[in-house]
Amino acid sequence: MENVFFKDIETVSKMLRNQEITPVELTKQLLERIQSVDSVLNAYITLMSEEALTQAAVLEKELKEGNIRGPLHGVPIAIKDIFETKGSVTTSGSKIFEKFVSHHDAEIVTLLKKAGAIIIGKTNLHEFAMGATTENPHYGPSRNPWNIMKIPGGSSGGSAVAVAAGMAFGAVGTDTGGSIRLPAALCGVVGLKPTYDLISTAGCTPLSKSLDHIGPMTRTVADSRTLLRVCADAEKLKQVDLSTRLGDLKGIKVAVCKEYFFEGMDEEIAMHIHQALAKLESLGAEIIEVDIVGISEAIEAQKMIFKAEAYAFHESMFLDKPHLYGEDVQFRLQAGKGVLASEYIQAKQYQQAFQQHIRFKMIEEHIDVFFSPTNVIPPFDIGSVGPEQSVNNIFRLGKTPLGNLLGLPILTIPCGFTSERLPIGFQIMGRVYEEGKVLAIGEVYEQSENWVAYLEKNEVFQVEKTI
Repeated sequence: MENVFFKDIETVSKMLRNQEITPVELTKQLLERIQSVDSVLNAYITLMSEEALTQAAVLEKELKEGNIRGPLHGVPIAIKDIFETKGSVTTSGSKIFEKFVSHHDAEIVTLLKKAGAIIIGKTNLHEFAMGATTENPHYGPSRNPWNIMKIPGGSSGGSAVAVAAGMAFGAVGTDTGGSIRLPAALCGVVGLKPTYDLISTAGCTPLSKSLDHIGPMTRTVADSRTLLRVCADAEKLKQVDLSTRLGDLKGIKVAVCKEYFFEGMDEEIAMHIHQALAKLESLGAEIIEVDIVGISEAIEAQKMIFKAEAYAFHESMFLDKPHLYGEDVQFRLQAGKGVLASEYIQAKQYQQAFQQHIRFKMIEEHIDVFFSPTNVIPPFDIGSVGPEQSVNNIFRLGKTPLGNLLGLPILTIPCGFTSERLPIGFQIMGRVYEEGKVLAIGEVYEQSENWVAYLEKNEVFQVEKTI
């Protein structure tokens, strides 16, 4: 069973359909692995053992009867503990919600179950998804499996750790400023932030309504495509062509904006990022350099919208019980408290203008995707940054927040390691509802680097040496 934990969803699904393993056996073995490994990594807040085994038994019976719900039938999937699950606690990583039990499933949970997924557990996160490190003061920090002293990124850190360390075959996270893409890059997995509103946020604790996205975190690009097909809104999915496949990148135009996106990069990371860009070119892509007008104003607009909308949701709870929030989240909410209505409105107007500018530019200049690093520095030590400094961690770690302001689909893909064996990722951003093309481009790169084969070798994580 050891190697099964690091297989992709497609392979595991075939094994289940061919009865090489049953859903119940797979779930039991995975739960045993989680109970062993997660004592160190702390990827999960709630392990849903009983519910998962009950689901597995039902799915196993259906499988024997030839009734296959979908591509995830019998496959254990993790969800960030920010999605409501009927009859079980949804903490959102906070003490305020530590006893909150929903009477219904979030929309995305309903869709996962409908497709046959087994919800194995609810993963750790930065409190209320309001940070980039997953150093949770209430439930403990999640640890990067490549070096357990390092952060895994956030806020969907537990989801990235679960996938990277063979504790789930895929996971679902949220992304408001990079919270899927940063932890995916820092843990060496694939992360997809789809077009804004392609996946419903119903039943998900909000952070910033204008910027919140939900998306998959997986080992391969193909697995992200599978999860997206399952989780997306059925009507909106009609605008997305997920059948797109590319043999090479001839005819694909990749734009690079050096201002902001390539600034502040660690030297080792810069080397790998430029190698990845050169690989795309060798695969046939045309690389062009472009300028983007208004980046600094866009970043300020993103910050203003985030602060105002986060505070609006938390205001009554924060005024009533501020001491229940972690220190870093208190700093963030205090920052949002003073935002004027006029400042928020101006930021929203700028968001709309900036979106139109970038979308028109992509069409006018025939740009298929923008390319940039995901993380610009390696993950730093857990506990090395104080709560008053943590507000800027997402801007320090990577170049992800503008993607949320734009609402465009962005895929992050592993592209190497630092000399200390810490993962690096790059991201490609496509046009509205062009997830199919973005995934196809990512898949061509992924296969050229034979990343899947590398993961299947299961290079020994630091955590494996400690248990």
